[in-house]
Amino acid sequence: MSKNAGRFLNKKNQKRNFKIKNLLLIGDSIRMGYDRSVKKTLAGRANVIFPADNCRFASYLLRHFHEYLAEVKGEDIDVIHCNAGLWDTLRLFDEEPHTPINIYTYYIERVCIRIKKICPNARVIFATSTKVLSEKLSKDFPNFNRYNEGIEKYNNAAVKIAEKYGFKINDLYALSATLPEEAHSDAVHYYTPAGTEAFTNQVLSIVVPELGIDEVLEYH
Repeated sequence: MSKNAGRFLNKKNQKRNFKIKNLLLIGDSIRMGYDRSVKKTLAGRANVIFPADNCRFASYLLRHFHEYLAEVKGEDIDVIHCNAGLWDTLRLFDEEPHTPINIYTYYIERVCIRIKKICPNARVIFATSTKVLSEKLSKDFPNFNRYNEGIEKYNNAAVKIAEKYGFKINDLYALSATLPEEAHSDAVHYYTPAGTEAFTNQVLSIVVPELGIDEVLEYH
């Protein structure tokens, strides 16, 4: 393990049952809103592994993906659920998106290639970035702007690439568009009981069959 890798590790991942399959959850702060609840629901049925780190931009994910796997062999990962995009669409001080869309797609493609190289046996699910409350962003996050029109464009571009590599799609954006404002904890996140339940169950609905678990599991 590299010296740098240690800071990304989630100590709760360390006790694994080697008789069940391994699910890797990778993504930004939206993932951090459902990772623990997915792990809790799948306890005893699958090892749910995720970094303590916020995976941020697509370029950041590419740089650190292998370090998130410092405690488990890539070939032992059975299913991956990943996302990247909200940080890339971020506009600071009303400037252009942090990552231009052509650069974003370049990195998403490299992320897909990297995942297949390091985790050759994994079934991969790419999740779209979620909807924001644009009109409230400046209040919750001064000088930060994201616009749903831009998020949709980045999602569409990423989905085309992910599908090219055989990845399944979990449309978290579509789910987020159905949720009431009360499901938001702020203009970007869904750290509320309703938000956590909705996203956890959506993720479970797609990862459970991929893990070969013949049960209908829901988080409450």
